[in-house]
Amino acid sequence: DSENFRPSEKPFMINYRVENLNMLLEELKKENVTIVDEIAEYDYGKFLHIMDPEGNIIELWEPKD
Repeated sequence: DSENFRPSEKPFMINYRVENLNMLLEELKKENVTIVDEIAEYDYGKFLHIMDPEGNIIELWEPKD
């Protein structure tokens, strides 16, 4: 039982590589998408987690240039 996918109860996570995560976040908010956390920044890029209507966690990753 991993805590990595919480609050989802699914045993997996979907990942997408994206461009301009900050702009995408604003668009997702306008569409009332469930935002799980805030943008986290690391040496290798930015990450954000959202949840789809079926309860799947989706990780959005904007890599560093």
